[in-house]
Formats: sequence, structure tokens, C-alpha cells
Amino acid sequence: MMTSEISLPGWLGRVATPARVALAAQFLRFGCVGVCGFAVDTAVVYALRGTVGLYAAGFVSYFVAASVTWGLNRVWTFRGRGGGRGVHRQWALFLLLNLPGLALNRGTYVAVIATMPLAVVHPVIAVSAGAIAGMFVNFGLMRTVVFRASGAAATPLSS
Repeated sequence: MMTSEISLPGWLGRVATPARVALAAQFLRFGCVGVCGFAVDTAVVYALRGTVGLYAAGFVSYFVAASVTWGLNRVWTFRGRGGGRGVHRQWALFLLLNLPGLALNRGTYVAVIATMPLAVVHPVIAVSAGAIAGMFVNFGLMRTVVFRASGAAATPLSS
């Protein structure tokens, strides 16, 4: 007889609780969306760098990529969460709460551009460093504030 739950042996079963597995799956979806955002971010930097320079291109691309990732996270990563807010309000909250991630992301981007001549030639290096720097802060804020679960499920997962 087949069951829908997989039983893990010993310590692994205690560590890989259903809540932790769900959180890991959500983080993986968030990471996949982040890869899409990274592609948009990089494409916009490369498209604008000759016109507005690397620094301005980096800031414009961040907001374009943030808007794309908000939409993808809304329909896939955090589907059904964060209800009760209008779409425009949720998007604005997403951008507002991305400010700490923006500081880490674009601060790292600017530092890499300023200190690595190779990153001036290949801005994808700076975009990558910035994306990694902001990823964990953004996931936590998006999960607990913008796309928080309603009711009792809104409490953080136990560890």
C-alpha cells in the first residue's frame, strides 16, 4: 500500500520535518525566481550601460528585476499568500521591503564595480555578487511580511 508521505530514517526524519521541507521547497522556488530576476537584471545593465553608465544602469535594472520577481513570486513561490492587499499596494510593499536587500545588493554591486576592473568589462560579476548578498534578507522579508500566510500559519516555522 502506498502512502503520500515519505518516512525518513532516524535523525533525518527528525531534522527534515514537513515544515522544514516546505520551507526548503519555498526557498528553492524563490531561488528559481531569483535566477529569472538575475537574467532580467543583467540584461538591463548590459542594455543601458553604454547610454547611462554602469551605476545608473545598475539601479534601473534593480527596479525592473524587482518588479519581475514580485510578479513571479506572487504567482508561484508564495501563491495564495499575502492576500488582503491590493495588487498595487503589495507591489509597493514588496519594493519598500526590498530596500534592505537593495542596500546589500547594490552596495555590493557598486563596491565590486569600483574595485574590480574585470567587473567593469563584465558587469555580470557585480550583478551576481549583489544578488547573492541580498538574497537571504529578501527571502525572509518577503516570506514574513509581503507574502505572509494568513491566520495561525503566519507564525514563523519552528526550527
